[in-house]
Amino acid sequence: MSQPYEKEAEFALCAVRRACYLTASVFNKLIKNETLVKGDKSPVTVGDFSAQALICTMLANAFPDDLIVGEEDSADLREDTDASRALKDRIVELANEAITGELALGDLVQWGIGPGAARTPEQLLDAIDRGGYNGGRTGRMWTLDPIDGTKGFLRGGQYAVCLSLIVDGAVKVGAIGCPNLHVEVGKPDGEKGCIFVAVRGRGAQQYTLAGADPKPLQLPVLPSSKISFLESVEAAHADHGFNARVSEVLGVTLPPVRMDSQAKYCCLARGEGGAYLRMPVGTGYREKIWDHAPGAVLVEEAGGSISDSRGQPLDFGLGRTLGENFGVVAAEKTVHPKVIEAVQTAVSEGLAKFS
Repeated sequence: MSQPYEKEAEFALCAVRRACYLTASVFNKLIKNETLVKGDKSPVTVGDFSAQALICTMLANAFPDDLIVGEEDSADLREDTDASRALKDRIVELANEAITGELALGDLVQWGIGPGAARTPEQLLDAIDRGGYNGGRTGRMWTLDPIDGTKGFLRGGQYAVCLSLIVDGAVKVGAIGCPNLHVEVGKPDGEKGCIFVAVRGRGAQQYTLAGADPKPLQLPVLPSSKISFLESVEAAHADHGFNARVSEVLGVTLPPVRMDSQAKYCCLARGEGGAYLRMPVGTGYREKIWDHAPGAVLVEEAGGSISDSRGQPLDFGLGRTLGENFGVVAAEKTVHPKVIEAVQTAVSEGLAKFS
């Protein structure tokens, strides 16, 4: 007898794996082998669109009634300009290359993949637009972030392919692929390429990028003084000064670990770091659900807790954002309330403004 969401978890693992190989191909073809003008993000655009086309095509075949909250839409690609046509042609080529690749471990031809499964440009643009759902409190929906960590991707650092299933506002399945993340904890120069999968009530596991050798994940219990904060590389994405004050209040002596993307959630879930703290810079910012849904279920199923900076649960049923949730705090269960208390101390000192 199958377990709840077993088929969805198997699909998420395979879809994210195929998208990881696609995005790695984009990096190798469009970044390593081409001279980019400073600030040129076109490879990310190609990677985002082609990976969304791939996964949405697979979802349409695997779970045709499910809705998708994705980051991209095809409006720019449908414009009748030379630049749009050139971009579309590249995306179609790369998406079909991924779609028609040989079936790998766990792949099913019923998902619309494998040799001979190429799609027309119009079918791929329509697949991208399946990600236009605005979210909500009821029903089944998938969140998709095809390349989380734009600057990490461009520099050959950390980025992630992120997919989750939300049912009636609760995250049930999460999968995060990290093509550049080291497989073994403590061996940053060793083998790279991991996929993390969590199913509500059934725990969390780490796989190699090939999809084999699952390892169960469990957050270690650490004193608050022995943790180090996982935080964003970009100061525009998180308030580093605020985080430093929270560390001081907690008596943390270890330096922060900075990396792009939801790879931070993956590292936390397997015992690297100890806490994830994200406090937005400025006011008015609303977190996107696709930036946190997979990581939230991963951390919780590995024995951690996650909330906003006030200690309130993250609400994934409001739409495309987390609404009034401000900031994100994730940590092992016994450390989490201590981090929240330290955050509130820093807030009371006027170091952050809630909105």
